[in-house]
Amino acid sequence: MTSLLRKPFGSHGKVHEITPQSAGWRYVGFSLYRLRAGESASEATGTNEVILVMVEGRAAITAAGQDWGVLGKRMDVFEKTPPHCLYVPNGQDWAAVAETDCTIAVCAAPGKGGHPARRIGPDGITLTERGKGTNTRYINNIAMEAEDYCDSLLVTEVFTPAGHWSSFPSHRHDEDDFPRITYLEETYYHRLNPGTGFGIQRVYTDDGSLDETMAVKDGDVVCVPRGHHPCGAPYGFEMYYLNVMAGPRRNWRFVPAPEVEWIMERDAK
Repeated sequence: MTSLLRKPFGSHGKVHEITPQSAGWRYVGFSLYRLRAGESASEATGTNEVILVMVEGRAAITAAGQDWGVLGKRMDVFEKTPPHCLYVPNGQDWAAVAETDCTIAVCAAPGKGGHPARRIGPDGITLTERGKGTNTRYINNIAMEAEDYCDSLLVTEVFTPAGHWSSFPSHRHDEDDFPRITYLEETYYHRLNPGTGFGIQRVYTDDGSLDETMAVKDGDVVCVPRGHHPCGAPYGFEMYYLNVMAGPRRNWRFVPAPEVEWIMERDAK
């Protein structure tokens, strides 16, 4: 199995833990907790800032010396309602006690102490349509470039209807040459509806030195260190993914794959 595809290492408790060291890169970290009602999780942020995303369920959260109350409302991610999230800067702690069965994503990247802890969403997050035809998908921007909540992190949710493509036309962000392109590492946390389904993700470079096509199942994570990275949702299976990106600067600039550049030009008209 390719090292880019990470399967959950359990069904309960912490089920994913991707660090820069384990991924072989420098910036992005991603962890995931699946808790039962009454169970707890806690971490120190260390040198990272983090965004806690309540993917599903509700939890009482304390962080950075404050009680943030109960976060979370949607019980199934495919409700597509805006998520409840919490930004926690570096050098702080957070703790969560599950009020219901819940899934909590921990999105991490280097922090500089430039922003205070704060709630993100659900207010201010609006499900937005992007793309045309079978490239149409729906976005919940949590902390992209326009939202100045973070030092490094870029985080968003994407819902791809059955039979559609996403992160397409194929594009890459693997060079530090702003404003033409930025270097951003990226993780994809995938969910499928129904959960017995599968999706497809390809990660490839123009020169073919990296070319992996993966069948992703519900709960898998794909690491994208470089190259283009489109996703496909087969007919009958709806796809969700939570993206985490970070690099030396907090800007998202990409270059399309040569074979799909004409599609971007056509759709921009």
